[in-house]
Amino acid sequence: MENVIEVRNLTKLYKKNKAIDDLSFEVRKGEILGFLGPNGSGKSTTINCILSLLNFSKGNIKIFGKEMKPSAYDLKRKIGVVFQDVAVFEELTVYDNIDYFCGLYVTDKKTRKKYIDEAINLVGLQDFKKYYPKQLSGGLLRRLNIACGIAHKPEIIFLDEPTVAVDPQSRNNILDGIKKLRDNGATIVYTTHYMEEVEIICDRVIILDKGKIIAQGTNDDLKELASIKERITVEAKELDDAHLNKIKSLPEVNDVSYEDGILKISYQNEKNNLENIIDYLKGNGIKYSKIYSERPTLNDVFLELTGKELRD
Repeated sequence: MENVIEVRNLTKLYKKNKAIDDLSFEVRKGEILGFLGPNGSGKSTTINCILSLLNFSKGNIKIFGKEMKPSAYDLKRKIGVVFQDVAVFEELTVYDNIDYFCGLYVTDKKTRKKYIDEAINLVGLQDFKKYYPKQLSGGLLRRLNIACGIAHKPEIIFLDEPTVAVDPQSRNNILDGIKKLRDNGATIVYTTHYMEEVEIICDRVIILDKGKIIAQGTNDDLKELASIKERITVEAKELDDAHLNKIKSLPEVNDVSYEDGILKISYQNEKNNLENIIDYLKGNGIKYSKIYSERPTLNDVFLELTGKELRD
């Protein structure tokens, strides 16, 4: 696939500290790339360098095969950015806000009106065109923020935490809109701390920590990196310490926990685990009301790779 962004040997120093450490990766045309990492991992610094909002110490950045510079306005016109902090004008209506931001790139009024209407339809703001931002809920405000960033039909879109602090309905609307943007030909770089969103919409994922890539690939590729391959949960109320110790000794069991009648077993592979535990429960006359198996989630992998300690 064609690379629309190429980052090579990118390094950013703050005094003697490396915020980005010899970073190289590419973003492919037509994909949603999840760009993930804990706080302080270098995500925002990397994106600001790509956008030429921040000088860097070493490396090279190309967009559509051309070197990205602060003066590369021909490239910047092809980029849309939606930052986490909502940035709209309180004194303008929904329609006029989108018109203003779209007008920075599209001067033809007829074309601009078409683009604005399409952006409004994409994010579901048809009934709120004449509303002012202060009249909108948090979810509607987020959707307005996205419409302002993508109305000029950019070929590359950076989305930074677009679903923070919104209700599930608004989140679903936003995620559906992002997938439509991709389906309509846009390439999207998506940052979030909600791993379930990444599993839903991202074609490929890069996990960054301490300015370096520590893992990359599809969701399935990353899940293969987890030391735990399967987790089985059982609702059973008749388990004593003797049974728990025997379950711990079953093949491939990595860990066992039991609390409030819920047994959780993690395994190092996925082979015959459910069959083995059912055979054990039945063979020992242990009644259970529910049993189910899960593969590790992307959140499990993320925590395993980056650690569970709190970050600033």
